[in-house]
Order: sequence, then C-alpha cells, then structure tokens
Amino acid sequence: MEDTEKPLSLGQWLGFFSMAVGVFMAVLDIQIVASSIQKIQAGLSATKEEVAWVQTSYLIAEVIIIPLSGWLGRVFSTRYLYVISAGGFTLASLLCAFAWNLPSMIVFRCLQGFMGGAMIPMTFTVIFILFPPRLQPVITIVVGLIVTMAPTIGPVLGGFLTETYNWQLLFLINIIPGIIVCVLVWKYLDIDRPDWALLQKIDFVGIALIAIFLGSLQFVLEEGVHKQWFEDNLIVALTLVAVVTGIAMLIWELKIEHPIIDLYAFRNLNFAVGCGYSFVLGVGLYTIIYLTPVYLSSVKGLNSLQIGYYLMVVGLFQLLSAFVAGPMQKKMDLRWMLCIGFGLFALGSWMNSYLTAESGYWEFFWPQAIRGMALMLCFLPINTLALGLLPVEEIKNASGLYTLMRNLGGAIGLAVANSQMIYLTKANYATLRESVTASHYQAQQMLEGLTESMAQMNLPNPDLAALKQMTGLALREAEVMTFNHLFQMIALIFLASLAVAPFLKKVDAEQAAAIHE
Repeated sequence: MEDTEKPLSLGQWLGFFSMAVGVFMAVLDIQIVASSIQKIQAGLSATKEEVAWVQTSYLIAEVIIIPLSGWLGRVFSTRYLYVISAGGFTLASLLCAFAWNLPSMIVFRCLQGFMGGAMIPMTFTVIFILFPPRLQPVITIVVGLIVTMAPTIGPVLGGFLTETYNWQLLFLINIIPGIIVCVLVWKYLDIDRPDWALLQKIDFVGIALIAIFLGSLQFVLEEGVHKQWFEDNLIVALTLVAVVTGIAMLIWELKIEHPIIDLYAFRNLNFAVGCGYSFVLGVGLYTIIYLTPVYLSSVKGLNSLQIGYYLMVVGLFQLLSAFVAGPMQKKMDLRWMLCIGFGLFALGSWMNSYLTAESGYWEFFWPQAIRGMALMLCFLPINTLALGLLPVEEIKNASGLYTLMRNLGGAIGLAVANSQMIYLTKANYATLRESVTASHYQAQQMLEGLTESMAQMNLPNPDLAALKQMTGLALREAEVMTFNHLFQMIALIFLASLAVAPFLKKVDAEQAAAIHE
C-alpha cells in the first residue's frame, strides 16, 4: 500500500498540528488552574469544597459532550466542528477571566469544558483518518509529546502568572492561540464532508438521557458528602434519576436505528477492556493533579509558584518517557508495555503514601518522576490496543467513547477523592484525639513545652494558646494521614486493573494497518 499513498500537503500538516495545539490548550486549562486553585478560591470568596467545582464543572461538561462528538463530527464535518469548538473554548476562556463570583465562574467553566471537550477525541480520530497506517504510531507519539508539554509548563506558568500578575491571566493567555488555531484548521483541514441529513434524525431522547444521567451522577458524587448522602432528599432523588436514566439510555441507544452514540463498539473486546483502562488512567491522572496542590498548600503552606515547581516534575519525566515509549512500542508486546506502565504508576503512587508534615521537594520528586515515566507507557498502548483493530468508519464514535471513559474516570475520581478527604480527615482526627489523653506522657510533655513558649511570648492566656496550637498540629497530622490513604487507594486501583490485561488481544502495527486499509 505504501507506493499508492498520497503524501500529505504542508497545509494538512499545519492544520493537524493546529488541532494538537487546541488539545494542548484544553489540557493546559486543567493543569494551569490546578496549581493556582487557592488564589482562585480567594478571588471568588469560595470555600475549599466549593472551589473544587471550578475543576469539576469543566470535567463534567467535557464528559457530556465527548460521547456526542462522534455524531457531531459526522453531521458538521471535522473542520466545522473543530473550529466551532476551538472558537467557543476561546470565548469561554475570555468569560472565565471576567467571572465576578463562583456561580458565574462555574457557568463559564462549564461552557469552556463543553466547547473544549470535543477537541480531544477529534484530534485522535484524525490520526486514524488523515495518516497512513505506517505513520499512525509515530504521529500518536508526536501528539503525545505536544500534549505532555501541558503538565510540564502548566503548573509553573500558572504559578508564575498568579504570583506575578493575577489569576485572570490564566484564561486570557488562551485568546490569541485560540484564534490562530481556528484560522489554520479552517483553512487547511478539509478532510470530510458534513452529513446534514443526520440532522433530520437527531436522537433528542438520547441526548437528554445522556445529559441527565451524567449530570445527576456527578452532582450526587460531588455533593453527597456535604449533604450526609442518603439522609438528604435531593441526593436520594438524583440517585434514582441517575439510575433510571442510565438504564434507559443503554436500552434506548441499543434499540434506536440512528443512536447519538453507538454502544455496539463495546462488542469489540479490546475496545471494551481498553475503555476500562482509560477510565482507571483518568482516575489516577485527575485525582493526583487535584490532591497534590491541595496537600502542598494546606499542609506545607506553599504558594502557587512553589506548587508549580513541585508539579512540573511529572510533566518533565512524561516528556522524557516519550523517547523511551516510542522504541518500546515497536519492539514489545503492547500488553506487556501497558502492564509496565500501570505497575510503575502504582509504584509512584504508593511511594507518595509515606508523607509526613516535614516532607520536602525530594520526597515528592521520585514518586512523581516514576509516575511521569509511567504515563506515556500507559497512554500509548491503551490507545492502540483499544482503537487499533476497529474499522475506520467506527473510529469517530469509538474515539469519543474512549475519551469519555478517561474523563468520566477523572470526574468520578475527583468527586470520590473530595468526599473521602473530608470523611478520612475527620476519622483520623478523632483517632488522634482519642489517643492523646491527659495520661499520655509525650502529649503532656509537648503541651508543657508549647505553654512555656507561649508564656515567653507574653500571650495573655498561654495555656489556651498552647492547646489551640496542639489542636492545629493534630488536624495537620490527620490531613497527612488522609492524603497517604488516598495515594495508597490509587496505587491499589492501578494494581488491581492489571487483572484484566490477559483478556486483551495482541495488536501490532501490521494488524492495525491491515484493518485500516
């Protein structure tokens, strides 16, 4: 087939890499906000629990649009939909910069996630449509390299902009690149035609069921802990709504002649298992991106720029790992490569579970370095194993479902982590309080020392001040224990996921080429 290949024009290369820049922007907007979440919290006068919605609203909007992106791509064509998405994302970024309170920020972040969400699956779809099979693994690595620059640059850039200027600039930097991406994709990437006839067969019921199901599910996961779960009538009602609409969606989408999402792609075992791994990867990626800045700010008291220096380690090693993952992908069974990647991610997460309040940069460095090296070893084999054996005509729909699973894993992981953080901190503090009694020798010694220090500072009530400081120390230790538990949970999830690896069928470049030709 190679001698009949039509070479890509310079314009097509420009158009495609403009799409990759759009994906970079969408990923960057999660990363860049992560290290500055405390500043945004202060700027919007929100609590720690409320400000989590700045992240969660973005993710849940992505979750809703991603499964629809395959159908939308067929209706509007890749070029039209991508330009609409990139343009909408750019406008939403401008609105986020001028958000005046938390509710307005959440609305604008929803719009940003909704518009940006379609860009990610569309870019990976184009890899399988635009490029010949022999180039697809190489292009996947190159796009991976571009995208992995986001976690490298994002935390430091976010910290620098926030500390030097203000948090609004985090969103304003999207404006000029967003306009350039729209122009280049519109001009150069005309690879398919709109199918306007599909608008006469819009699956309105399916769209409504997907939106209600995912929206209700996310609300229950996010707000359940604050409302005492099923003691609250709204949580009970929305749980029932999520269950009923979820079941109804599955039945409806499997029976209708022109479904908004084609669930029959899950008949392919590799695709089904690959989506499961994509879900687990989303849990690990997004949860750790959220937990680490919160720990560094709450326990260590670091500012946004300092947090950025900690977080950039993952991105740097992820960037380096691309040069290892490329040759490995060609020489190794992808199933073994996946197991190595997930095993390393579990190891890095477990190493992060031995934190103390005194843990510094180097205690974070090696666990993050290992996780960074693992990411490309996870990402590349999952991509090929899940999508490599599917016919070209199924790629658009399947790519949306595949990306949905990763983002759904991220949204659910964030919500569960936030819930567990509150619950475990309370439980750990209660355990510490029970063990520190009047007869506890070390506790008494510490209290006496603190009282003496307070008295030397000429405080009016040194006994009370010492007790308050000791309570604060106990709360800090309870937080540290909580974060350690959460890192252990993530490690165990990644290890447990390896149990289904034997069900994957072997995929190599020759197989994928034969299918796509």
